[in-house]
Amino acid sequence: MKTWQQGDVLGRAIGALPKKLKKKENTVVALGEATGHKHEVVGAGVECYEDEKGNIFISAPQGGRIQHEEHHAIELPPGNYSIGIVQEYDHFAEEARRVAD
Repeated sequence: MKTWQQGDVLGRAIGALPKKLKKKENTVVALGEATGHKHEVVGAGVECYEDEKGNIFISAPQGGRIQHEEHHAIELPPGNYSIGIVQEYDHFAEEARRVAD
């Protein structure tokens, strides 16, 4: 599985984690702005990191699972992942914005 999507969250398998990451205190990769629900990765040995720009990365050496209250869980094979948020483009305003979950 190279890429996956759960609601407004996009995940992409990457070879190695970038340098200079800060370990997050939790494994929440995105919070729902409208509902307060969360996208969270769980599993043995799973850790989440953040870079200086706020980009999120997952280390799942034994695999893991992305969970959310309103979406089906996604099983992740062992590996490293980068997290992004789906963008939508408003042609009338001529701007891109993050999709709200």
